[in-house]
Amino acid sequence: MTTKRFFVGFLLVSLVLAGIVSYYASANPDGLEKVAADKGISAKEKDHSLKDSPLGDYGVKGVDDARLSGGLAGVIGVGAVLLVGGGLFWGVRRRGAAPAGRSGASAEPSRNAS
Repeated sequence: MTTKRFFVGFLLVSLVLAGIVSYYASANPDGLEKVAADKGISAKEKDHSLKDSPLGDYGVKGVDDARLSGGLAGVIGVGAVLLVGGGLFWGVRRRGAAPAGRSGASAEPSRNAS
């Protein structure tokens, strides 16, 4: 399997998981949220500052269907992570590559004429 095929497959699986499988995610609270509610800790919680942002609360603002909104938010999130991560990887890789002829070491040992 080539590297390109691997990354295309990875992208497709990521998009399917984010866009389709998240459609079936449970709306019930997870264990940590349940314990916080049972122990009264969640009574002190506050809304976060980004709750009204376009992707606040795991959904896309303006999309009324909650499942579709969550799936779209997942796909947008996967795309954003891949773009930022790919950009960082590309930048670090380019920065680490030494230009030809500028490595500081010669390919042949020096010969002194004495």
